[in-house]
Amino acid sequence: MLSIAYLPPIEYFAFLVANNVTIDACERYQKQSYRNRATIINGNGIQNLIIPTVHDFHMGKVTDVRIDYTTPWQRTHWRTIESAYNSTPFFLYYKDAIMPFYYEKTDLLFDFNLNLTKTLVKLLKLNTTFYFTTDFEPYTTNDLRTIIHPKTKRSENYPLSINNLYYQIFDNKFGFLPNLSIIDLLFNIGPEATGYLSNLYQKFQNDNL
Repeated sequence: MLSIAYLPPIEYFAFLVANNVTIDACERYQKQSYRNRATIINGNGIQNLIIPTVHDFHMGKVTDVRIDYTTPWQRTHWRTIESAYNSTPFFLYYKDAIMPFYYEKTDLLFDFNLNLTKTLVKLLKLNTTFYFTTDFEPYTTNDLRTIIHPKTKRSENYPLSINNLYYQIFDNKFGFLPNLSIIDLLFNIGPEATGYLSNLYQKFQNDNL
């Protein structure tokens, strides 16, 4: 089971290779998580893109969280993405499918993230079917809802280690940086991203037999 996420990291998308994926629609919203932030790289290094939320939900269900449009975060995010990936091999090929999300307003964070994720799934040609919980299921050990988190420390028994290198436009400046947003993989290697994710998922299954 996965939580909803904004431009999810590569490790998250590796699990979308599975045909059926369940998204938790009943958990309480968690700040400072991938539920409203994504990590990319540009010429200045790591950049976190954070969607502001309206603070009137009192840590309610994730499906109730509304996006705050009092600041022009969409314009800022898109300009940051465009500046970071404009020179990548596949940015021009995919940008028209992603750019509308930064011009059209969606009230709920869950809906925005889900629609954007489904668009990325189509671009990657994955056969993912999404299911959603109707009741909250308590977190467990090695629960992907808590493990896939920007502040999670990677232990030796971490279930999905990303060691496979791929071309990154800034690798000559910063070296290879694993587990950035899926758009880093998509813009840099294009159609090969699907095979990369499939290999990651297969490795995860083999390591957990």
